Amino acid sequence: MKISLRAGERVWINGAVLRVDRKVSLELVNDVMFLLEAQVMQAADANTAMRQLYFIVQLMLMNPTDVDAAAAVYAQHFAALQSVCESHEMLAGLAAIDEMVGATRYFEALKRIRALFPVEEAILAGATAASPEAA
Repeated sequence: MKISLRAGERVWINGAVLRVDRKVSLELVNDVMFLLEAQVMQAADANTAMRQLYFIVQLMLMNPTDVDAAAAVYAQHFAALQSVCESHEMLAGLAAIDEMVGATRYFEALKRIRALFPVEEAILAGATAASPEAA
């Protein structure tokens, strides 16, 4: 896989953070876990249940030497999310995500979680619209 980075951009590869000082292309010739800086979510942006799930899985990808702590948080958060979710689309997505996380396919899980952000937004917008009106 070939990735291109701009000057000053960072990439996380198997837990290591690389920052480049000029435009560069990297060719990853073996199976590695990586995350581009544009895909990294900051803790302050993890303000919904799915974004929190994304942040947890992101930690698993970014720090592969200490997955156990993040995996425990993931298991708790996933179980809570699954127990309150009523959307069939969301439940199917969560099942797929859990399978990917179980197989340590964290990058694929992050992509699937990102795909569910609009679904979560629609659910939250509907919940807000369904709540009692302020008079």
